[in-house]
Amino acid sequence: MSGIRRFSRRALLRTGLGVSGGALAAQLLPGVSGARTGPGAAPGWAPAAARQGLFPEWSRYARLADGTFDEDADPLRDMKPVITALKAQNVSVIELDTVLSNWLKPAEFTEHMGKVKSFVELAHAAGIRVVMYYPSLELISVGGEKGPSFYKNGEGKSWVQRSLDGKPNVFYGSLVVWVDPGDESCWLSPNSPWRDYYLGRVKALAATGVDAIWPDVPIYFDGAMSWCDGSTWAADAFKADTGLALPAKADFSSLPFRRYVEWRHRNLNQWQLDIAAAGRSVNPDLVTFVETVSMDYQYATLVGLDGGYLRTAEGVSHVWEVDILGNYDGMRHATATDWTCLISMYKYARAASGPKPAWAFSYGWKADDASLVMAELLAAGCNPYEVKSPFKNETTDKAMRTRMYAFVAANQAKLYDAVPAAEVGVYHSSASRDFVSPSAGTGMYANAKAPSGVKDWWASGSAEESCTSQAWLGEFRGTVKALVYAHVPFGTVPSPHLSAADLAPYRVLMLPNLQAVSDAEAAVLREYVSGGGTVVITGPVPTGLDELGTARGEYALADVLGFRKGDPLPASKQNRFGAGTCWYVKDLAGHSYLAKTDQASADQLLAPVRAAAPPAVELTGDRRVHMEVSRLGADTVVQLVNFTCFGDAPAAFRTTPAACSVALKLPAGKQVLSATVSSPDGASPAPQPVAWQTAGETATVSLTVSQYSLLTVTTG
Repeated sequence: MSGIRRFSRRALLRTGLGVSGGALAAQLLPGVSGARTGPGAAPGWAPAAARQGLFPEWSRYARLADGTFDEDADPLRDMKPVITALKAQNVSVIELDTVLSNWLKPAEFTEHMGKVKSFVELAHAAGIRVVMYYPSLELISVGGEKGPSFYKNGEGKSWVQRSLDGKPNVFYGSLVVWVDPGDESCWLSPNSPWRDYYLGRVKALAATGVDAIWPDVPIYFDGAMSWCDGSTWAADAFKADTGLALPAKADFSSLPFRRYVEWRHRNLNQWQLDIAAAGRSVNPDLVTFVETVSMDYQYATLVGLDGGYLRTAEGVSHVWEVDILGNYDGMRHATATDWTCLISMYKYARAASGPKPAWAFSYGWKADDASLVMAELLAAGCNPYEVKSPFKNETTDKAMRTRMYAFVAANQAKLYDAVPAAEVGVYHSSASRDFVSPSAGTGMYANAKAPSGVKDWWASGSAEESCTSQAWLGEFRGTVKALVYAHVPFGTVPSPHLSAADLAPYRVLMLPNLQAVSDAEAAVLREYVSGGGTVVITGPVPTGLDELGTARGEYALADVLGFRKGDPLPASKQNRFGAGTCWYVKDLAGHSYLAKTDQASADQLLAPVRAAAPPAVELTGDRRVHMEVSRLGADTVVQLVNFTCFGDAPAAFRTTPAACSVALKLPAGKQVLSATVSSPDGASPAPQPVAWQTAGETATVSLTVSQYSLLTVTTG
């Protein structure tokens, strides 16, 4: 049963063989237009169907779980019970994970497609959709270390990814948890004939009637070596695209290498587009969800997979593998800062999926930590794929999954159709992530040292692995933390394909340590400020690099900043530009707040927000209650996630209810007609009426949040 072997891809981040460690350190040198007519105009995004990129309704409301079957499975004896059990847990989409990870000869593959077709027919009869898991660049040969294998077969040796110095990206068992001892893992170049081999099988898979395809690991895998792909296939493609020879080594001071870093993002993006197109050539209704392990942190630079590049593509979205702290501990020993990192990842996942559904892993170790993680996933607007860490085929707790998924089903319109009301955006710059002070470590979380007694932590304990050690990421994550702690709803804005429509919902745009920026990006940002928007730029080299990390002769936004490279760099400056304002802060205030939670740093970031975007909904309560606000017709939907169980240092996990109050400014001439609270924390997801008080133009609701509450205030 291969599903039992299919561990999370995230385990590679804990091996010490990824971006962390001294070896890499030695290599690294010091969507949809809305109805708003200007920054922060009245909310008015496109209708839900348009915002979801015309994806089918079932995918927009998906509640996912893993399913599998043995090779000798009988449809009625073995497959149907799996489907029946998942349906009872309120699962609406099954991720079918069987033997497609393994090297299958043509006859074996064809036979297996027949079994997949049988499973799909049974699932459809039960009213459940099926998405088929199929690794896109990794192929496992069972027993391949001593026996026959795809790599040894001949084609593998030619098609394999290679490091820049020519080593093949192939290894045998035990290096990572999902490859059994004695098995071979071979990583293929997407530019080799593997492309036609895989896409042909995708077409055969599409003919089985599956509703979607789940390609996994479209990355340049770094478990055995870094900086793939250096194969002749990649070298030819790189030269055809750029006119350059493939760089001989990793060297961020070299422009050809930096071009190679950026080219890998686009190359893998095209690979994903080709997979989706192959499936749709057989079934026009087929959609594709790519499992994406690289989130908002530094890992995307090393493995090449930048999820934001796919944001505007039709028919293909993501399953985001949002990692947790401990393989066998979940988030049970998080700090509050670690938790804001989790929030940042889920918010990035939602934003980088564009107007399409954002499916995401919801990991847990026990029922209570699993439900709290899922609460953050839901608050961000993602669809849950609930699994017990680190096994993809297990639930953390059947009763918890059943209860949480019942809540999602009962509130799906409020969760997935409501329009975010955030008027503050945080800009995620892919180029700055890649080229501003590249260093070792992924920066996935803040606390890199495992608490006493906790094994298999996300990092090996080196401080360089923490996001507090990352110049660009630390500033980005600290800005997120400041907004979360201040109860300011915000949206993440990915940089690839940036357009004016992406910025239209926001009165204020935070630009944390924005250094590397293209001329096209700069033009969009300039227009935003000129049209009335407020930007907050931090850091010592504001827009001083181009999109490939090359120093500019002049700041790209010198006119917006109000100073030039030849001028003394001010500690801070407020500059009017057109109808808008640019606030500049030389210090990395977000980075400081991430590490020290000092209010002075937060105030540097929040002062422009308070001035330009005073909130219409305010929360009074512990700063560790995360608030998201959206609107659905006459309803204001407020989601509250209580993470007061986490402090400045890891401690034992326990749920502590938090009392708070939510104040809403009422539109002119409007009054509150009703207020209800729904929560998965109780026995029923049904909304319960809650009292409110009105004073002048403000209505206030007081409530106690256990883990997660969804408050709906209806006005008229």
